[in-house]
Amino acid sequence: MSPITLYHNPRCSKSRETLKLLESKGITPTIVKYLETPLSADTLRELKRQLGMASFRDMMRTKEADYKAANLGDASVEEAQLLEAMVNHPKLIERPIAVQGDKAVIGRPPENVLVFVQ
Repeated sequence: MSPITLYHNPRCSKSRETLKLLESKGITPTIVKYLETPLSADTLRELKRQLGMASFRDMMRTKEADYKAANLGDASVEEAQLLEAMVNHPKLIERPIAVQGDKAVIGRPPENVLVFVQ
C-alpha cells in the first residue's frame, strides 16, 4: 500500500476524526498542516485533478466568512480567482483531504478515506 498524505487542520473535528480513523486501521499518514504551510497554486491544481473536481469551488468551504465576503459564490468569479483565494486564504480549502498515489478524497464524512484502506 502506498503512503497516505493527509492535508489536516487539527482544530477541525472532521479532520481529527479522519486522522483517528486512519490510525485505527494501522495507518500513520504524512500530515500536512496546510494552515501553517499554505499550499501552492500548483499543489491545489494537482489536488483538484486527483479529486476529480471540475471547479476549485467544489473544494472550497462555501460557508466561510471569507468566501462570502469575497463574493466567491458569484458565477462570474473565474477559476483563477478561486485558486488565488485558496492560496491566500487556506482556511477556504475543504478539509481534510487524503491523498494516496494518484487519487484523493475529502474526508467529509471521515469514512470517505476508507477507499484507501480496503
